[in-house]
Amino acid sequence: MLNVRRLLLLTEAAERGSLTSAAEELGMTTSAASQQLSLLEREAGQPLLERLPRGVRTTAAGAALVTRGQTIRRELRGADADLESHAHLRQGTLRLGSFPTASASLLPLALTRFRRRHPDVRTVVRAGVLAELLELLHTGECEMTLLWDYEWNRVEDNTLTLTHLLDDPTVLVVPADSPLRGRSQVELDRLADQDWIIRADNHPVADVLRHACHRAGFEPRIAYESHDYQEAQAMVAAGLGIALAPRLALTNRRSDVRLLPFASDAPAPVRRILLARSARSTATPTAQAMTRVLRAVAEKFAGTGLDRAQVGSVRPAGPGRSGTATKPGSPVR
Repeated sequence: MLNVRRLLLLTEAAERGSLTSAAEELGMTTSAASQQLSLLEREAGQPLLERLPRGVRTTAAGAALVTRGQTIRRELRGADADLESHAHLRQGTLRLGSFPTASASLLPLALTRFRRRHPDVRTVVRAGVLAELLELLHTGECEMTLLWDYEWNRVEDNTLTLTHLLDDPTVLVVPADSPLRGRSQVELDRLADQDWIIRADNHPVADVLRHACHRAGFEPRIAYESHDYQEAQAMVAAGLGIALAPRLALTNRRSDVRLLPFASDAPAPVRRILLARSARSTATPTAQAMTRVLRAVAEKFAGTGLDRAQVGSVRPAGPGRSGTATKPGSPVR
């Protein structure tokens, strides 16, 4: 039978392309790591790593074992998370995942309410992109996490229970002095001659712009690639172009830009904000309590509209303000 620790060492070395880096990650010397991999190759009866002038790479057999090693590592991390949860049962720990837009809008209010109601429960938040958040759920490192999806990349995972919190519409960001600012709503197919600010590094909002523009019949002309929404707003304010953004991403709107909704008969893509947890176990009392809080907070944000008297002000809805999104809190499965 293969030694699990050696298999995990092989996995780290393959992912990092370096035996030295793998040894450091696992708290070993490079010499000890080399000896352990030699023993693993002896157990396997064939070479698993090719030593290169700079780094290492797997053989075909090694690559097959790395896939197994990644699964084993995931389960071991899940086991560690289970033990940690039981160890802190007396005071309780909620491990929650989130993504930047939610962390800057929904989550602060939810955490404040949750801590006020449950001061003895420790909350740990991990942030990441979609793939990272899903991995945290599967390993058990997070008990629940906020996710998002669009119609072309739905989160479809039978191992998860998804709760739809709210719909987050896409809005148009324009300079405060833009000729477009006087419109009550805009149609994307009339913006083909505009320059666009887009999110860099294959950000999901870049996909939103391309999907929306292609559906409207044109290819967007890119003037700038930004790395966050504040930078995108700054470039819009400077007149370099206009931008698309999910409404929740603009809770901290600059005073020198305006937000415009799209026409209801030609809407821009809408993303769903979801709360996910593993379907393999019953939600703990702390998870159930946080779910209730997040649903209540989502209702306030779902009621947020683009105030015509002060276009671009995005705040949680107050008393007397009506919602425009679909009713939040409905289970997806």
